[in-house]
Amino acid sequence: MRSAAAALLADSSGNIAITFALLAVPLIGAVGISIDYARAYNIRTQLQTRLDAALLNAVGDIDSGNIAALQAKVQSWMQANSYGELQSFTLGDLSLDPATMMINATASTTVPTSIAGIFGVNSLDITVNSSVQGPTKQYLNVYFALDKSASMLLAATKAGQDQMYASDAKCAFACHSGDGTTYTYKGATYKNAYLLARAMGVQLRTDVALEAVGDVLDLIDSADPKHERIRNGLYLLGQTAKQVSTPGFSTDASRKLLKDDTSGTTSATSDSQSYFDWSLPALGKIVGSAGDGNSSSTPKKLVLMITDGVQSERPWVWNVTWANRMPTSADQLQTVITPLNPDWCADMKSQGVSIGVVYTTYLPIPQDFGYMATLNKTMASSSFVSVWRGKLAGGAGSMKRVDYIPTALSQCASSPDLFVSANTPDEIVGGLTKIFKNYMLKVRLTS
Repeated sequence: MRSAAAALLADSSGNIAITFALLAVPLIGAVGISIDYARAYNIRTQLQTRLDAALLNAVGDIDSGNIAALQAKVQSWMQANSYGELQSFTLGDLSLDPATMMINATASTTVPTSIAGIFGVNSLDITVNSSVQGPTKQYLNVYFALDKSASMLLAATKAGQDQMYASDAKCAFACHSGDGTTYTYKGATYKNAYLLARAMGVQLRTDVALEAVGDVLDLIDSADPKHERIRNGLYLLGQTAKQVSTPGFSTDASRKLLKDDTSGTTSATSDSQSYFDWSLPALGKIVGSAGDGNSSSTPKKLVLMITDGVQSERPWVWNVTWANRMPTSADQLQTVITPLNPDWCADMKSQGVSIGVVYTTYLPIPQDFGYMATLNKTMASSSFVSVWRGKLAGGAGSMKRVDYIPTALSQCASSPDLFVSANTPDEIVGGLTKIFKNYMLKVRLTS
């Protein structure tokens, strides 16, 4: 009997099975818990992402200071965008720091477990935090850069162009210069096409550009009602850059200049030259380097440019010899009328300046000799590369010059959301305000 018991105790043939049975439960439990925790981590990531996005969506209303409205907006956005494993959540109270314009919020949810429940862990509580700061509290200089080329005196709509062609002018442009020819409208005589267009009530692209600037000034009033953070200034782009007003806090002062024919901003005057290779670097020197926006002495800087984007001079259309420009033969002059070289915007961008561009689209003008001889020709036939040292996008040689303008101007802009191609007066006005809003709503997550 003793020998049988001893033999039984000495037998180890079943140890592996016993050992596995003893270890299986904790091993399976550990694997199950890791799966539960991985699922909880994924849901936490979803909750964090949705809270971040909801605050970014709400930060545009931060200036209102209405906590209840901000809370409701965040709640609504998260509910509309909660899907997948994240089915429910609780939004904690929002807080707003008026000094820094910072929104803070928490959100929480409970994730039920599966295997971990065997060990008494029936759910996992998750809480996330997020803070978002709007940039509107920072100091900012806005530089309105208005294209003063004669081509900006083009009638702004197809109907306006048709009206100009049907008149004595027989031209879609409201030119100031004349050869002594007079124009008659409703019994009155006008000495140039510009005065005729004014008498006929034709809206010009410059008129629309000024309206767009006025709407952005309204937005500045809303963003900075005390006029202590956002300055604005007016600038002209023609043969070079000209400063009409230095950046100041008064929007009313700028509005007055936009209506003053002697200021140079209105369509009462124009330049026969659009030398962007000179005017854009010159504007960069005037604007200077941008700061971090944390003080009035280190403002962020935003240039808002409204332009048709064409490097040109009126005499070039007619093959008149260049004056004080790089030499070329007369038969090449029409080839140098091209979209601007976006590299000419590089100096400002290297200084940390943001550039927003509204392209006042050239509507086709098949009746106009100058248009057909220049912008209606291909990029390959132009001097965009040989004279202006532009880098032509691959395969763009066969594009008409007019069709390449938005490509060049979009490359001049600091980012895609700061460029708008506008075909109508409403699109021009709406485009500039859209760019300004896009810039103002650029925010950063602070935690």
